[in-house]
Amino acid sequence: MKAVLCHTFTGPGDLRLGEIAEPRPAADEILVDVHAASVSFMDQLLVSGLYQMRPPTPFVPGTEASGVVVAVGDKVTRFAPGDRVACSSWIGGYAERMTAKESKSVRLPDGVAFEAGATVLHNYGTAYYALVDRARAERGETVFITGAAGGVGLAAVDLGRHLGLRVVAGIGSDDKAALVRDYGASEIINYRREDLRHRIKTITGGDGIDVGFDNVGGAIFEQMARLMAWDGRLMPIGFTGGEIPQIPMNLPLLKNYSVIGVFAGAWAEKFSAEAARMNDTLMRMLAEGQIRPHIDRILPLEEAAEAMRAVANRTVQGRIVLKIR
Repeated sequence: MKAVLCHTFTGPGDLRLGEIAEPRPAADEILVDVHAASVSFMDQLLVSGLYQMRPPTPFVPGTEASGVVVAVGDKVTRFAPGDRVACSSWIGGYAERMTAKESKSVRLPDGVAFEAGATVLHNYGTAYYALVDRARAERGETVFITGAAGGVGLAAVDLGRHLGLRVVAGIGSDDKAALVRDYGASEIINYRREDLRHRIKTITGGDGIDVGFDNVGGAIFEQMARLMAWDGRLMPIGFTGGEIPQIPMNLPLLKNYSVIGVFAGAWAEKFSAEAARMNDTLMRMLAEGQIRPHIDRILPLEEAAEAMRAVANRTVQGRIVLKIR
C-alpha cells in the first residue's frame, strides 16, 4: 500500500512516498481505510527528531486520521467493518491504511465529512482536556490563548467561546486576527509588536488572567507567569517557539495560582476510558455544530512534506488535511 515514510530524523524534506506492507490490527485495534489525515506540529517535530519520543525508522508519520473500518481485532467490541471513524495514534496516519487502538477511535457522525473528522481528536481533545478537565474553567473567566490561530490554539478559542469564557487570543501576525475573532475571541493581542503586559493589564482591569493556555513557551510563557490572576491556572501546552521556559516559583506563590501541565496524549494512554468518553462528546458537539474545525487547505498525500513545512513556518491557520481516498 502507498504511504509516506520517514527514514531519518532530518525533517520534512527527507520524507518519501513509498510502498509498504499493509498493517495488521492487534487484538485491541481496528484497521482503517484512511480517507483523510491531518497534519500537526507534533508530526513535524517527530520527523525532525525534536519530539520526546522517536519511533524506530522507517515509520509512517501521522497522528490523526479518519476513514472506514475494514477489520477489527479479537477484543474489539465497539466497532465493526463498514463503520466510519476518526482515530488517533502516535504514528501511521499518512498511509492508505492504518491501525489504531479501539480506545483512541470514535464513530464519525453521519453527515460529517472525513476531512473535518480528521481534525478534531488532537486539536479539540487537547483543548477540552486542558480547559474542562485540567483548568476547570468557569463561565465568565478570562482565558489567554497563545498560538491562537494554529490547530490547537484555534480549537481552544472555539471551545472557550462555547464554554462562555472571555477569550483573549494571542497571535504572531495581524493576518490571523480576522480568523480568531470569527471563532470567538473578544480581544486580540499581537505579541510580536504589542506590549503583552500592558495589554493584559488593560484588558483585565489589572486583575490578570484566570486561565493561561500557552502553546508557544519561551519568553511568552515567562511573561504570562507575571500576568496571572489570583487563584489562576497557567497551563503549558507545547513549545512551538522552540524554547522550554523557566519561571521563578515565587510567582505562583505570591498569587496562589497553579501551574498545570497538559499532555493530552499521555493522559489518553493512561486513562483510556475517560478519553474515549471525551471523544464521544467532541463528536456529538461536532455533529450539532457546537464546534467547527477550520481547514486551511486540503492537499494530496504526495504533498505531505510541503504541508509539514507550512506548519513549521507558521503559515497555517487551523489544520492542513491530506486527502488520501
